[in-house]
Amino acid sequence: MSTPPDPPVSALPNLNDAESRVPGVLRTAAAYAWRLIAVGIVVRVAFSLLGQFHRIAVAVFLGLVITAVLRPVAGLLARFMPRPLAVAAALVGGIVLVLGALALVGETVADQRTGLEKEFVAGIDRIERRLEEPPFRLPADAFDDLRSRIGTLLSEHRSTLVSTALSGASRLVEVLTVLALALFCAVFFTHSGDKQWQWLCGQLPERARQRFAVGAAAAWRTFTGYTHGILLVAATNAVLVGIALFALGVPLAVPLALLEFMAAFIPLIGSPIALAIAAVVALASKGPLIALVVVALIVVIGQIEGHLLHPIVMSWAVRLHPVVVALAVVGGAVAAGVIGAVVAVPLVAVVWSVYQALRGGVGEPARTSPGEGPSIT
Repeated sequence: MSTPPDPPVSALPNLNDAESRVPGVLRTAAAYAWRLIAVGIVVRVAFSLLGQFHRIAVAVFLGLVITAVLRPVAGLLARFMPRPLAVAAALVGGIVLVLGALALVGETVADQRTGLEKEFVAGIDRIERRLEEPPFRLPADAFDDLRSRIGTLLSEHRSTLVSTALSGASRLVEVLTVLALALFCAVFFTHSGDKQWQWLCGQLPERARQRFAVGAAAAWRTFTGYTHGILLVAATNAVLVGIALFALGVPLAVPLALLEFMAAFIPLIGSPIALAIAAVVALASKGPLIALVVVALIVVIGQIEGHLLHPIVMSWAVRLHPVVVALAVVGGAVAAGVIGAVVAVPLVAVVWSVYQALRGGVGEPARTSPGEGPSIT
């Protein structure tokens, strides 16, 4: 059987001609599209792995935060004592400071408990009477019916509440485990982080070490700058809120100031939420006028934080537009709750600083040899 002859070359489709008929914009878009898809797949896999080991990731993140805070103290103490003793002294001092603040809050709540109960009961009665008056005109038995419904709901779901409390106890054990692991990591990061970093860089290919060192130096510089800056912003907010609440006579001024300190680690939304809780406490204890003053504090503190503290304290470490910060906070909260909201902004800032450093926009070349990386301590 004879095979058919090959078609002439002119009869075959010309791939170059077919490709030339595709608009250049479409070719460029297609090239970017498959690369973005590949990057998205890698990011998705990375986040899935972090989700499986999120407790370890949170512990390492907290360890880096503690390292960024303790490193200057340990470096100062190391001038007068051996390095291991300086690290131990800085760590013990930090733990004592945190436990002292918690003890102060507990003592304040215990001292004011009796008076607070009376103030809150009187405040709730005062709120009920105001809601019964114009313009609200709620019926007098509305709150009694609400209380009975709440009591019935609690009695019907008592088993669910007990199981929730038990799960909360198990969560407390997880939190303590994560904190212990974070402290363990922080000790070694602070004491010998440079040796660990040099070992890690030594495992990389020779041609990749310098670029990795430049990017990592920019990342650590941004991370430490953000950590120091947010601590200063949170402390300033807490002091201002504490002084204002104490001057207004709002109870629990110290615990509410501590709540403001912790909430300030979530940019844009943390501080207003903490002050809203303070406004509720002021409404129940001091009436609507003081509560309105506390609400006004939300605006004042927001202006001070947005137009004074962040431009002065944070601008050199975090160069992100407020819209980017807001999107990062909301995206982090949707992806990982409160922890995601806290981690999102420093993560985006670090990624952006690494990108700029590798492009040559910012960042200094590494001060170590190509076989060594920048120290994290």
